[in-house]
Amino acid sequence: MRIALIGYGKMGKAIEEIALSRGHEISLKATSSNPLKDHDLSQSDVAIEFSRPELAVDHINTCISNSLPVVVGTTAWHEQLPGVIERTQKENGSILYASNFSIGVNIFFEINKKLASLMSGHSEYKACIEEIHHLQKLDAPSGTAITLADQILENNESYMSWVLGEEKAPHTNDGQLGITSYRKPDVPGTHTITYSSDIDSITITHEAHNRKGFALGAVIAAEFIFGKKGVFTMNDVLNL
Repeated sequence: MRIALIGYGKMGKAIEEIALSRGHEISLKATSSNPLKDHDLSQSDVAIEFSRPELAVDHINTCISNSLPVVVGTTAWHEQLPGVIERTQKENGSILYASNFSIGVNIFFEINKKLASLMSGHSEYKACIEEIHHLQKLDAPSGTAITLADQILENNESYMSWVLGEEKAPHTNDGQLGITSYRKPDVPGTHTITYSSDIDSITITHEAHNRKGFALGAVIAAEFIFGKKGVFTMNDVLNL
């Protein structure tokens, strides 16, 4: 399979390594100095997009216009998702998007939903989310943290919205779920959900040891979407 890499930072390089180890070819590497619009996309079978939030939708639209299936790992653009989905369906395109491509994180998502449902109605427990990422992480909270928060809002009747604190826990009112974002040098990423009461605490954590899990998930997603039409997520890939 010929893979177009859109974005060639640390994630792009990790994806390249995994893709080559699985027998794939890197057909192009689009960067800010060598933009996607300057490449011939007809020589690629699928694209994997890990760039910047302000560039993601343009990259997606370019792929759709060129009938190139695209796997999107960039976050903080999802307010434009409805329009992207509409265009993908209208033009018979292919897109697979996720806030996190790690297989472990997607299993963690399912655990989070189940725990949120179990804790619903137990108002004596106060929930919070903490996420830690490297200094180059541009968005806060992370897309993964937002997914975790939205899952709690959907499955726990005690919460109606979330609020962010950067480098310190935010003040929360009744019905608000606090997310604390930390940025530290050279850490791949950690997400922790805690339910605390006067009696005890329940904590679940996903800690990434390196970027290989995210890269492997992205390549597996590209293998999944190759030859397909439509809008997909990691739930489709993993049958969750």
